[in-house]
Amino acid sequence: MVVLISGTGSNMAALVDAAEDPAYGVDVVAVGSDRRGTRGIELAEKAGVPTFVVPFRDYSDRAEWDTAMADRISGYAPDLVVSAGFMRLLGPAVVGRHAAVNIHPALLPSFPGAHAVRDALAHGVRVTGTTIHFLDEGVDSGPIIDQVAVPVEDGDDESSLHERIKAVERRMLVDTVGRLAREGWTVDGRHVRFGRTEHSVTDATDTKEQR
Repeated sequence: MVVLISGTGSNMAALVDAAEDPAYGVDVVAVGSDRRGTRGIELAEKAGVPTFVVPFRDYSDRAEWDTAMADRISGYAPDLVVSAGFMRLLGPAVVGRHAAVNIHPALLPSFPGAHAVRDALAHGVRVTGTTIHFLDEGVDSGPIIDQVAVPVEDGDDESSLHERIKAVERRMLVDTVGRLAREGWTVDGRHVRFGRTEHSVTDATDTKEQR
């Protein structure tokens, strides 16, 4: 798989650590970013994982950048792309070529977007959480693979709540990505199920996709 990051890469590092065990079933073939000089890229390089950077500012528009990112990813021929703290919206060039999953700090479809933790607190919810889902061309709108609830405690601010969510999401991400790699998956409409079936449909434009 290829892991995409924009910052410190803590979720990426957890995946790389897990992949050291052959039984996990994953080979992290590259780590990519939209930003130069990130801590996450440095960590990946120290772990011996190939890295690449496709800065948004180097391209004239989002479509051109998305195509460049898709081309770089395709060079590693991954079975799965994992958006792990990647803060750019991946467009049709990427999600049309590659199965990709994202981790989001809320219980989707509630509170999509970049400020999910802040929005949940502002809404006064008593329970929020984290979601791992397949990417489509929308904003946090793809089929949901798994979710874990996290209670909102009295006195929580955005930082304290987000730290508790991060601890939960890291475990869920590692577990879910490993299961996808070992067991395969089927997407039927908005329903995701682990496990392969007899017939494999890999055209991402189909309503039913099996890997």
